[in-house]
Amino acid sequence: MIILIMGVAGSGKTTIGQALAAATEWEFDDADTFHSAAAKAKMSRGEPLTDADRQPWLKSLQTAIAQWLQAEKNVILACSALKASYRQILCGDDSRVKLVYLTGSYELIEQRLRDRHGHFMQANLLQSQFDTLEAPTTSEATYIDISQDLGAIVQQIRNSLNI
Repeated sequence: MIILIMGVAGSGKTTIGQALAAATEWEFDDADTFHSAAAKAKMSRGEPLTDADRQPWLKSLQTAIAQWLQAEKNVILACSALKASYRQILCGDDSRVKLVYLTGSYELIEQRLRDRHGHFMQANLLQSQFDTLEAPTTSEATYIDISQDLGAIVQQIRNSLNI
């Protein structure tokens, strides 16, 4: 099974994904590591990525997911997956790929971005993330409120997905 933890920058995808991986002893990967140096540099300059910028990244992620599924690996992937078209590329119609959507207020997420240092995603790009976001339906994803305690979030995901 692949659990794709999605949401805007600063929603806690990596933190929650790593905690879930530790609790389940599953592999964890972060989609940020699949971005090209040019894409990271663009975001570091405060420039949002275009769909064209994201295509090689999505293709790399699609290949990794297919390989994990082929190898029957259990992987937790932190990935923004902001648009429905991106999620279709990543998940296809494979029921072994589960979406977990991290939701929270703009203010909470903005504060988290301002508090973190050393990441290429700048707080001034948050609005572009929310503008791009096409939230999945509740039938497509498990919704998680990020204002909860980390342990409660991990337990809610585990209960929802029976893992």
